[in-house]
Amino acid sequence: MTPPFRRRARSPLLLLLLSACAGGGSTPTTHPAPARSADLRALLGALAADSMEGRATATPGSARAARWIAERMREYGLEPGVNGGYTQRVPLVESRGPDGTRSLRLLRPGDSIGAGRAVEDVNLIGIVRGRDPALKDEAVVVGAHYDHEGVGPAVEGDSIYNGADDDGSGVVAVLAAARALAAGPPPRRTVVFLLTTGEEQGVLGTFHYIADPAVPLERTVADLQVEMVGRPDSLAGGAGKLWLTGFERSTMGEAFAAAGLSVVADPRPDFRFFERSDNIVFALRGIPAHTLSSFSLHSDYHQPSDEVDRIDFTHLEQAADLVVRATRTLADGPRPMWRPGGRPSPSKP
Repeated sequence: MTPPFRRRARSPLLLLLLSACAGGGSTPTTHPAPARSADLRALLGALAADSMEGRATATPGSARAARWIAERMREYGLEPGVNGGYTQRVPLVESRGPDGTRSLRLLRPGDSIGAGRAVEDVNLIGIVRGRDPALKDEAVVVGAHYDHEGVGPAVEGDSIYNGADDDGSGVVAVLAAARALAAGPPPRRTVVFLLTTGEEQGVLGTFHYIADPAVPLERTVADLQVEMVGRPDSLAGGAGKLWLTGFERSTMGEAFAAAGLSVVADPRPDFRFFERSDNIVFALRGIPAHTLSSFSLHSDYHQPSDEVDRIDFTHLEQAADLVVRATRTLADGPRPMWRPGGRPSPSKP
């Protein structure tokens, strides 16, 4: 999250029968069982390992993480979202301040590199195509950011900022949703699974995706981001409960509640989390966009201590199942709509 202002596998025949029984205009009532805590532990253990070096944008650690995510998308059978592959190149300029502080900005067509140097990272895009003739050309984006803080000042001898909760937990929850939708009955709308780089540097990967989307923005009806869902938040109701940023701004939260999902309004509106994750980039373009989280303001935020052993995997298992169900709700149900005054404008987020 960006700081302020900075069941067994079903046979193919059974899946075909389930899809046919679901019908073109109904919401499927079955999907593969959600990822279990052991599976999620293995996924997060790989993504937030020391070998990933904290996944700072445009570093070797980030490149290793991107290759790992692309392999998961391929393993789960997602359709490649970028010219036959899963990686969307994100061109960047790296600069260093007088004190050696590193900063990154997008390199857009016609931009000058100036005193910096050209570097790059990638977004990862996998797609599950919709089946409904009336809705399959519409898309829902479900995403998380896979970057974190990299290697930094040591704290108690540890200099790797692993980012297990921020946002490794969100990435594995989104991958769980991608696997479930790819294995289950096809959704009515197309779902774009987007795992971005550069969120910690100013949502750079999402800005780049907006400029070059896998599905045109005019046909993108919703965006749901998943951010820091690795630990329960008592203010949201504890284990298995998530909160939604900007709940009152659109009908998305209401749709989740109607579907029986354990989602409540952001209990800390003064922190303005609606504006502090990748969802805001979509929202400013008029697309109903929110973030699911259970960040409890824990003290490991942006510290080397944000490690896998601090994750509550019972909660994460429930959270991942909720993300699967939320994705289905968006893909198969009514499109979310802004409430009066809920849509942000560029001048007033």
